[in-house]
Amino acid sequence: MSHAKSKLEWCLHKAQKELREGNKHRGVVQVPVDMETARGHIAKAEHNLKVTFYLHQGGYTDWCSSTLFYAIYHCFLSLLAKFGYESRNQECTFAVILHLIEEGKISLEKEDVEKVSVLDISESRASSTATHLREEYQYGTKVSLQNKEYQQLLQLAKKILDTTKESMEE
Repeated sequence: MSHAKSKLEWCLHKAQKELREGNKHRGVVQVPVDMETARGHIAKAEHNLKVTFYLHQGGYTDWCSSTLFYAIYHCFLSLLAKFGYESRNQECTFAVILHLIEEGKISLEKEDVEKVSVLDISESRASSTATHLREEYQYGTKVSLQNKEYQQLLQLAKKILDTTKESMEE
């Protein structure tokens, strides 16, 4: 069983347990396919991309790491809605996306998803992911995202958004 599949199974069980205990789940549940929600997440991703340009132009580049991360994350949530999943946990969302890639259901590249987040925390690439950059700039004291980092995140977000929009038409 792949690491993504194993993590997905853990996320599903976690959510089921929390729901049985009468709590709001913090994992993944299977739900009916919801294309309206999927399209709503695409709209939010596009909105976050526009906010990124606004912040960049205004010189608030540290916040661009967050808006670009969430542009990508809403693409992932869109794909989950398309395939009948609801997630309330980022790691679980990444696991579902990687699982959908492994099953050939979406055309995102595993390498691009791993530029957002690495499920296996022992991997040395974890410090260069979009998740890491978002956390570094959101919670740290740096107020300026390096142009190279900005351009890499921007290109990744655009690529994932384009691929997600194509997937919505399939």
